[in-house]
Amino acid sequence: MTISLIHVNPNTGLSASISATGGVSVGGYVNHSWRGVGACATQGLFTNPWYADKARELFILGTTAAQVVESLKAGDAEYSKRQCMVMDKNGDSAFIHGDDNIPYVGSIAYPTIAVAGNMLESDKVLQAFSDSFITQATQNPSSILEDGAPVYRDNYEAELPEILITALEAALQAGGDKRGTFSASLRVESLTKAPIDIRVDWADRCLISELRKVLGRVREAGFQDFLNNLPNR
Repeated sequence: MTISLIHVNPNTGLSASISATGGVSVGGYVNHSWRGVGACATQGLFTNPWYADKARELFILGTTAAQVVESLKAGDAEYSKRQCMVMDKNGDSAFIHGDDNIPYVGSIAYPTIAVAGNMLESDKVLQAFSDSFITQATQNPSSILEDGAPVYRDNYEAELPEILITALEAALQAGGDKRGTFSASLRVESLTKAPIDIRVDWADRCLISELRKVLGRVREAGFQDFLNNLPNR
């Protein structure tokens, strides 16, 4: 199993992603965020790690999410073993759900927000994932769930790592991975701040607690001072 959420804010250029899996070191292979460009999560029965490089190249050229997915499929004779979601700088998303992936396989897409997963307990996992993110980050969750456009809370980007972890927690509580979930990765890329990149490569017990422990270190005053003095570009 792997489950991922990607988010792009077209108004600010921010790109964020979080992924978790029943295997080791999900952050080395799955979720990718590129400020001002887009985002990608490449997963599935056998992840194709080269999808991210190709997607980023195409996004820089102005290719839409739907066109990127068609290009990825055209260049991969075994895309039936992949699950992939991409989101362009406008917040539009597109997906690959290969027929050889292990059920439950699915995705949910809203403007600027998308989730996808495979080998899940049920579709409730994805709904809990997206619902939690939307409830925390937006001013109008009810209208988004009825196909409205998101209106984000003021300064939500400052709390985005916490929002992503809580959304992942909701997904895992809804069933998560049939095998258990042992590694996770979170990435937030902004045009105005240093990136936040948090990874737990293996947690025997509570993965969410380990993620929050690392984020707590990132939030400490000394490290925040370090981040605030880094160049933005």
